[in-house]
Amino acid sequence: MDLIDQPQGNMPGNTPEFSVSEISGAVKRVIEGEFGRVRVRGEVGRVVVARTGHMYFDLKDDRAVIAAVSWKGQVARMKVRPEEGMEVIATGRLTTFAPQSKYQLQVESVEPAGAGALMAMLEARRKQLAAEGLFATERKRALPYLPRVIGVITSPQGAVIRDILHRLRDRFGVHVLVWPVAVQGQGCAPEVARAIAGFNALPEGGAIPRPDLLIVARGGGSIEDLWGFNEEIVVRAAAASDIALISAVGHETDTTLIDHAADQRAPTPSAAAEIAVPVQADLAAHLTTLEARLIRAGAQSVALRGQRLRDLSRALPRPEALLAPAIQRLDIWAERFPGSLRAALASKGQELRSIAAGLRAGAIIQQIGKGQERLSDRAGRAERAILTSLDRHKTRLDALERLRQSLGYPATLQRGYAVVRDQAGKVLTTARAAQDQALVQIEFTDATLDALPQKPGASRRLRKSAPPEQGDLF
Repeated sequence: MDLIDQPQGNMPGNTPEFSVSEISGAVKRVIEGEFGRVRVRGEVGRVVVARTGHMYFDLKDDRAVIAAVSWKGQVARMKVRPEEGMEVIATGRLTTFAPQSKYQLQVESVEPAGAGALMAMLEARRKQLAAEGLFATERKRALPYLPRVIGVITSPQGAVIRDILHRLRDRFGVHVLVWPVAVQGQGCAPEVARAIAGFNALPEGGAIPRPDLLIVARGGGSIEDLWGFNEEIVVRAAAASDIALISAVGHETDTTLIDHAADQRAPTPSAAAEIAVPVQADLAAHLTTLEARLIRAGAQSVALRGQRLRDLSRALPRPEALLAPAIQRLDIWAERFPGSLRAALASKGQELRSIAAGLRAGAIIQQIGKGQERLSDRAGRAERAILTSLDRHKTRLDALERLRQSLGYPATLQRGYAVVRDQAGKVLTTARAAQDQALVQIEFTDATLDALPQKPGASRRLRKSAPPEQGDLF
């Protein structure tokens, strides 16, 4: 659509009128027609990823800024995701966004603007993670000498997994668990990080054995192909692994950030398998050598100790010389024993006779008489004490009996009172309770009478009954 300039003055002249949508559509057609597909080089500014998965970022240089957008599907296909401060070459097409009256670049792919820019970004990330201590030597764990289970994180296709399994089978037979992941592209970093965390999450003694060692492996490639192993999520997962981890990414000249966070780096995946387990034949030969050395050392030790014992035995005296003094002492004691025994018997007999002379019958009878007098005296005192105690308790019991009789209800009846009971013998304490009975019993001090409760218009009748049985206190 051609736009005609406005003539001078306030008069509209013959200039046509356009709606806002017409102008916006015309601009859109011009921009998209002139810039159908372009490659734009610039520095990445702010980067925002929406919840929908679309990415919005800026491309700028020292004089201008272009807004850029990548839709969710385009973001998933990116080999390198733009980061703030990164110099890139963005490929896409220019278009407009009418609601905000702006133009923007719809980016289909992003690539670093030369290896220098990518390496500069990689070095900045390495310094940041190193400052956090993720590459510190004291964090690295020693590899198990002979792991029973090895977890391999790699692509299930390709020569890498075949080389690792072949090398492990040749060296030492171990149980291998393979966690399939993408080893390049947008899904590489999250899948590798999840695999490391997944192996660490396996419980001890579970249905799936927990690995003793992990190997993260990939073949060689360009820096863009290996970029997933430089992502921060992968480095942090490797540093946080409780299982010892070997990084075998790329060839010997390739270096990624996971190599710094791993417990050990292998130049190739095959070398990782060689580091992980020893050669079974070498182990058997080494054990045989150790066994022979142990046997020789034992035989030599026994021989040396036997020679030492023989040397020491020559310095010892003869057994007869050692036993002669003791034999002589035993003979002397044997000769002295009978005389010593007779002297001891004579001494004890004299002592016994002295003791028997002191045992006279009169003294014994006298001691028995004194004991009987003491026993009689003690018995008399005990008898008098018992009688006194009984008198005291009897006096106390008589006093309690008098108190019982004075406080009992028969004494109260003797003072002019009476007790009213129903036919069951229950005491009635109110007139209403007595009127409800067909017959009541009135107990006096000398007898008990049956009575009919007084009703309106009726006279009271009494009937003598047998006194209730009074229980004995004793």
